[in-house]
Amino acid sequence: MKLTIPAAVERAAHQFGGRTAIAEPGGPRLTYAQLHDRVRAIAGAFIEQGIEPGDRIAIWSPNTHHWVLGALGALYAGATIVPVNTRFTGPEALDVIGRSGARALLVAGRFLGTDRLAALRDAAAQDPAAQDPAAAPGPGRLKLVVTIPIDGGSPPPSAAPARAAALDWAEFEPRGAGLAGLAAERAAAVEPEHVSDILFTSGTTGRSKGAMSAHYQSLSVASAWAECGQVTSADRYLVLNPFFHSFGYKAGILVCLLTGAALVPQLVYDAEQAMRLIEAEQITVLPGAPTIYQTILDHPARAAMDLASLRLAVTGAAVVPVALVERMQSELSFDTVLTAYGLTEAVVATMCRPGDDPKVVAATSGRATARFEVQIASPDETGTGEILLRGPNVMLGYLDDPEASAAAVDADGWLHTGDVGKLDAAGNLTITDRLKDMYICGGFNVYPAEVEQSLARLEAVAESVVIGVPDERLGEVGKAYVVVRAGHSLTEEAVISYCRGRLANFKVPRQVEFRAELPRNAAGKPLKRQLREESR
Repeated sequence: MKLTIPAAVERAAHQFGGRTAIAEPGGPRLTYAQLHDRVRAIAGAFIEQGIEPGDRIAIWSPNTHHWVLGALGALYAGATIVPVNTRFTGPEALDVIGRSGARALLVAGRFLGTDRLAALRDAAAQDPAAQDPAAAPGPGRLKLVVTIPIDGGSPPPSAAPARAAALDWAEFEPRGAGLAGLAAERAAAVEPEHVSDILFTSGTTGRSKGAMSAHYQSLSVASAWAECGQVTSADRYLVLNPFFHSFGYKAGILVCLLTGAALVPQLVYDAEQAMRLIEAEQITVLPGAPTIYQTILDHPARAAMDLASLRLAVTGAAVVPVALVERMQSELSFDTVLTAYGLTEAVVATMCRPGDDPKVVAATSGRATARFEVQIASPDETGTGEILLRGPNVMLGYLDDPEASAAAVDADGWLHTGDVGKLDAAGNLTITDRLKDMYICGGFNVYPAEVEQSLARLEAVAESVVIGVPDERLGEVGKAYVVVRAGHSLTEEAVISYCRGRLANFKVPRQVEFRAELPRNAAGKPLKRQLREESR
């Protein structure tokens, strides 16, 4: 098979034609043959609206079948997709859409009380350059806006950014009728090395950057993920991770496309609703950030749900507490629990394999996959240092940012991840922390993840985050933000006392703050930068 996403759509229609491709709760159920037909029609609609090969199409919408069809249709037409974080404000989304030079935008209608087109309009009104169609970048470059009906429909076309034609999805899709032949020509002209997507980083450490990947890279990492998880057409995959994130898009949509698994999207994560979907749809594959499993394990309705269909869990996106992996293995019905490590610039770099010793799964993120090499830079006496990655699936570079690209990927092709870890003799990677999360207490390096792992074994702790805060005597000391498990109580003194019995004195947090929940980005990572800013 030619390593392009349009070719994967064609292959899926031929190989899995009658099998379920998408089963959207409250929405359509499409077979792979129907998926192909609608993707080709949408590609035709983009062509009819003047989208050219290489044009960029931004998608600012939550997990529905529209996202899947729109993204695959854009790629089928030879365009590049630019997923936009649904948690972004109007100015943040405008910045990404503008910097990407997007020529079209697929945007959700009113959703969770937010009118995204109105937010873009307001942001553009405060940016005079954005109103000039000759300006680059800016929403004036948009030639097409398509609104996706969610939660009661779309806002009126007048809410679109200046000079962009606005169509409702129901008006847009039929415009591809009669253009199947031209759409097929466009799809056939896509080459593996063409840019398939520009995924902007989460911005947890600063302004987001657009990581560019080629078709062959996006498919290669999806294929490697599917192989490690042994995903097949018999699987039913509940995609909780947002489609705009590489986990939801490449380890979700593309994995299903390659394997013939049924994709079941959840619009907004809710633990009880997720469990009901697992029961109703007989879900077998349930990847997610650690907090997903934590909320399911601790939910009072879990005992009444039939979750026996679950076979595969894959987690990552944050430091995974060993205690959580142990609970997933003992209290849920998963045959296989795997941990993995990846980032926007590489998607998935290491992963455990079925059959790995439970201790390997609980304590590491597995071995290199997707043809990656893993190396530890300047390791200390414990073998710990910055994680470097090299291989054919490292991003092509950051969009319009050669300096940041050169800083991230050195002359020898090694991607400097900014993550800290170590390798065991078998090549299994243990993630220690982020370089930028480390703090120095009394002259000693403290990696917050080690403290968080210890706190995870305190029964009353649902989850925790530790950061370094200024201290006149020691330079920095630890501050723990703790979420208490339902039905339990905890005091600051109890947390500190627990840590003193298990950690060296310089690692023990000096302050504890209890929170109902932790601030997170869409991938489930706690926003430590936000907590550091709050503590100043």
